[in-house]
Amino acid sequence: MDPNAQRRSTYEAALRLREAPFVVERPPLFSPAVAAQDEANARGAYGHFAQTLLPLEYSQWAEECAAHVRTCYLGDWSALHKVIVRGPHALGFLDQLGMRSLSRFEPGGIKHHVQLDENGRVASEGVLCRLGPEEFLYTAGSCDWLLWRLGRGGWDAAATDVSPDLFVFGVQGPRSLAVLEKVTGDDLRDIGFSRSRMSRVGGVPVRVLRTGISGELGYELHGSAEHAGAIWSAVVADGRDFGIRQLGLRAQPVQHIEAGIATNGLDYLPASILTPGAPRQFRRGTPGGSFVPVNGVGDYFRKPGELGWGFRRGIPGRDFVGRDALVADAASGIPGRTPVGLRWNGHDVGGVLTSLLGDDDTPAPDQMELPRQSGPAFDQVLVAGEPVGVSTGRTLSVHLRATISLCVIDPAYATPGTEVTVLWGRPGTPQREIRASVSALPFKPDNRRTDVGRP
Repeated sequence: MDPNAQRRSTYEAALRLREAPFVVERPPLFSPAVAAQDEANARGAYGHFAQTLLPLEYSQWAEECAAHVRTCYLGDWSALHKVIVRGPHALGFLDQLGMRSLSRFEPGGIKHHVQLDENGRVASEGVLCRLGPEEFLYTAGSCDWLLWRLGRGGWDAAATDVSPDLFVFGVQGPRSLAVLEKVTGDDLRDIGFSRSRMSRVGGVPVRVLRTGISGELGYELHGSAEHAGAIWSAVVADGRDFGIRQLGLRAQPVQHIEAGIATNGLDYLPASILTPGAPRQFRRGTPGGSFVPVNGVGDYFRKPGELGWGFRRGIPGRDFVGRDALVADAASGIPGRTPVGLRWNGHDVGGVLTSLLGDDDTPAPDQMELPRQSGPAFDQVLVAGEPVGVSTGRTLSVHLRATISLCVIDPAYATPGTEVTVLWGRPGTPQREIRASVSALPFKPDNRRTDVGRP
């Protein structure tokens, strides 16, 4: 069987069995670059990113966690869901589905495409790239909401799932441009932030996108899965002189918290889980943490303003899914919760980490995965014992030398420096109160738009 056809067959089988019990045999689905990655995977351990298995560490997670600030990294996001939308109505459909206007969306452009449900809650979000006049690539944790909305009819457009056919590699950090210019042999300084164009690596066509998931100067490479291993190896080889690190799954989500970026399925749940457009790749089980929902699963959903994706100049007049709900929210006069960061008290965090040591027989609280929990976790935030917010993405930041998290909080407590308490530990277990202070987002300077123009 053709290698590409075999990979698609394995991908589709893995999707079908994703929700099956582990007693059911599952086909192991690896990155298309697995052969090249395995050479550097000294620990030989893998973890799940959606249905794909990726190395947990290449060297040591703490070293990998700092690479996007000190030098740069090469990371694999090929497990993301990828859909191409084509047709005369493709632009109109995507414009109506997303809350941001696409009226000035030129070929080669990139948009953060936030899609809402009818209640104004985030249903899906990802990166939308315009490949041509009537062709778009949407890349996200799940594209199932988009596929369902398009499948309801009324649009002269079609969608094709190209997930197993494309690799998506991230090269992020202050040395990322130097690495990519060496590996492509191309001057890439003309690619502005949120722009893309074609280039080549070893004669193989690749699309270079300038993105910023790390909060630093950064890029993505998109290309055919059949060349993924060769391109991964070329970037590693040409990046050695620039201090490049390969980014394992343990370190991969840390940068998002430092940059103040919430991740779908980890820091909030997509509202689409209640619809026929529910994500196939969504995690099973109940989120961890001390937060107890009062109104059911909807308490894990978020409005765009709670994630920092609201409108600065008011809600526009153009029609899009969820607009009426946002207008009603604004007319109510009730302020929504504010996105902030939290810096956790180091002494209190240390008390949790060392609670299993010594002669004290006091029951220990839940331990903290390092650098952050692998699945979704929501922790209650208190002031004077009363709930005022919810914390997510608790992360040990090597760069900041601090434990940090994202938080949605009542506006009265959103001022940087405000002291709050995070309740640590699942209900029914020994819980600890951890002191924390409110911080503005992002936690570090935003260097995504670094000027790399020619002198």
